[in-house]
Amino acid sequence: MLPVQSSQTAHDYEKIDIVYLWVDGNDPVWRQKREKALNQLDANNRNSIAKYGNVEGRFRDNDELRYSLRALERYFPDCGHVYIVTDLQTPAWLKNSAHISVVDHKDLIPAGKLPTFDSANIESYIHRIPNLTERYFYLNDDVFFGSSVNLRYWFRPSGIYVGWSDELPVSNQALQPDATALENACRLSIQWLEDHATKAPTYKHTYRTFAHSPRPMMKSMLFALESEAGDLFESVRSTVFRAWDKPTIVSDFVLRWALAHGQATLRDYSHIYLSTGDEQNMAQINRLIAADGQLDFFCINDTTDDADNLDPRLAAVQGALQTMFPTASRYEK
Repeated sequence: MLPVQSSQTAHDYEKIDIVYLWVDGNDPVWRQKREKALNQLDANNRNSIAKYGNVEGRFRDNDELRYSLRALERYFPDCGHVYIVTDLQTPAWLKNSAHISVVDHKDLIPAGKLPTFDSANIESYIHRIPNLTERYFYLNDDVFFGSSVNLRYWFRPSGIYVGWSDELPVSNQALQPDATALENACRLSIQWLEDHATKAPTYKHTYRTFAHSPRPMMKSMLFALESEAGDLFESVRSTVFRAWDKPTIVSDFVLRWALAHGQATLRDYSHIYLSTGDEQNMAQINRLIAADGQLDFFCINDTTDDADNLDPRLAAVQGALQTMFPTASRYEK
């Protein structure tokens, strides 16, 4: 890791809010809405659905949010307000509290753009949450802090730190229908920066994806980019399901733009990415438990896709999280 500066700034005393996206894919009302939306798509939009863009694993709730909040309380107890962005849903176990709020899609997204089941679309609006702090973390519910949060590992006085994933480099090609959303996001971001010639002389494009991590964000940067790159925002905001030709921009373009303009710096983070559908699932889980408290963050990506909710791989993940975070947080009933 880069050395931590010893001097403190005013930023060190500011609260940092937390924003999660969450969905309960088991909810029968929500499932009917999803099925209706799929059936209403024309052939072009149906064919544009990204690889893994409408599988059960994308929407399944395996209690990840409950344990991510337990990790948050253990490792970042002094965080600011917590916002959970949902679609007319609330976790049954969530406690009414002054520290946490549920924000419905309709409170952020114009009615004519709803419903949407694409997290890339939804996350493009979260900087508009009323009263959100200037600096905040954005997390999917399958992302967890893994050790005590030192904000100077994540935020610079006037910028952010970002880290690459451990995945193989992305090939330098046009967007691919069979590529993952993050691979296509890498390609799209680089093409946009090339077309607009908006990069510092010392910046060089890197065809890699960013780690599945807590995203340090700056609200002012998002509002500025919403204006400067309005074409990208409007494109991703037109999706109903994740589309291969309209990939995520908040989890790639924003970070890559910041690197290109000197507002982000690369950092090596200690992290683990666990894929529940991988044949080495148990080995990954054991490695994760052994590293408890030693990681900057980790991600448990549900890639069991269309497996049954009682799949033993999912039960193993829940067991591991209960082992690591056995104590209920202040956010639970």
